Amino acid sequence: MRTLVFRAVRKQNDPKSCDEAIHENGFRFTAQRRQVYDAIMARRDHPTAVEVFMRVKEKMPSISLATVYNTLETLTECGLVKHVHRDRESSRYCPNLQPHGHFFCDKCGVVFDVPQRTNAKVDEVWAVPRRAVVVHREVSFRGLCPDCASQKKLSSKLSGKQEGRKLKSRS
Repeated sequence: MRTLVFRAVRKQNDPKSCDEAIHENGFRFTAQRRQVYDAIMARRDHPTAVEVFMRVKEKMPSISLATVYNTLETLTECGLVKHVHRDRESSRYCPNLQPHGHFFCDKCGVVFDVPQRTNAKVDEVWAVPRRAVVVHREVSFRGLCPDCASQKKLSSKLSGKQEGRKLKSRS
């Protein structure tokens, strides 16, 4: 079993720290790993492996989907990105290593970070049973993103006005 070395806080998009993390965990920092890492860091939109593959394929046509999956696993093991899970959907990858949650829009499918307001300990925010040891935490929110929520309000207002017109025309 391989021992993985994690850093508490890693500078975001720092090639030196990425290279160091890969080497500290016994891996080589290959051109493919660089391209996959750069694709995630360039657009912090929580891409799936297939989305990362499509981005990297533009710059490196010879890369395979299997290489992208393996590289994402390596980056996750080295603490450079996080897996983001939602129900039975494809895993997504997040470059934000700071404490935060994720918001999933039920209408358009966008995923974005929800920053943690305080540096409170888990047991100060959640009623974790005494003597329980939290080793991993995932916080997620579901609903409508601001764009979809405003569209819903607008469509509700429009349909309300149309209903009012229909009622007046029936009188």
